[in-house]
Amino acid sequence: MSEEQHGSEENGGIRINKFLASCGIDSRRVADRLIGEGRVEVNGKVIDTPGMRVTEKDFVKVDGRHMTPMEEVVVLLNKPRGYVCSREAQGAIGTVYDLLPPRLRHLNYVGRLDADSEGLLIMTNKGELTQILSHPTGGIEKEYWVTVDQNFDNSVLMQFLRGVRIPEGNARAKYVCRASARRACIVLEQGLKRQVRQMFQCLGLRVRKLVRVRIGSLWGGDLEPGGWKFLDDADVALSLKNPPRQRKYLGASQLVAGGGRQG
Repeated sequence: MSEEQHGSEENGGIRINKFLASCGIDSRRVADRLIGEGRVEVNGKVIDTPGMRVTEKDFVKVDGRHMTPMEEVVVLLNKPRGYVCSREAQGAIGTVYDLLPPRLRHLNYVGRLDADSEGLLIMTNKGELTQILSHPTGGIEKEYWVTVDQNFDNSVLMQFLRGVRIPEGNARAKYVCRASARRACIVLEQGLKRQVRQMFQCLGLRVRKLVRVRIGSLWGGDLEPGGWKFLDDADVALSLKNPPRQRKYLGASQLVAGGGRQG
């Protein structure tokens, strides 16, 4: 079945994989796989073109089941330690989906927190929001409070601003802030796998506690560990906007201006 038989961008059509993701299919990648396996029908005909477009007038089925878009929902979860961002527990206490009611378990998490990490996690079925928050080009800050296993000096934080090499690539902090002899605030725009832990590990330090406390300008407020809440449009807007740099944060521009001596 050709794409010309269906909607185009001009008349409101969307790609079939995006449509299926809006119906609760885990991701566009999974949708593409289902299409490749011949399990997707549009108007009674099996399709094999992931790039085709459909409109609300088209009748879409997967494995014989009619697909309809779900209501778009955005949830903020305060992930406790011991839970994994996965559909399966994999030996952990449980998954983030165990913390949500069944009606919300179709949502996708935006950016992982590993089992030993805590803090804010956005979960949604809004694909565009997921893309903006997840991709480094979006430039959305994530702030982490970190406690390590031993005292460290300011040169560690200065090196984070310059960048360190980790298995996932070149990792760099946008801002840093010293909290105590063993605690620091790290602000990232990147989202490399286990980035904060690996950055400290590269400099001989082991992270004991890691908490994500901010996404963009969105803070968790009084959300208890394991608790969640719906986000309205104003909350989502906060998550997509970085706050002005606070004076306590040291960034690369201050590092260069002061020759790297600031603490």
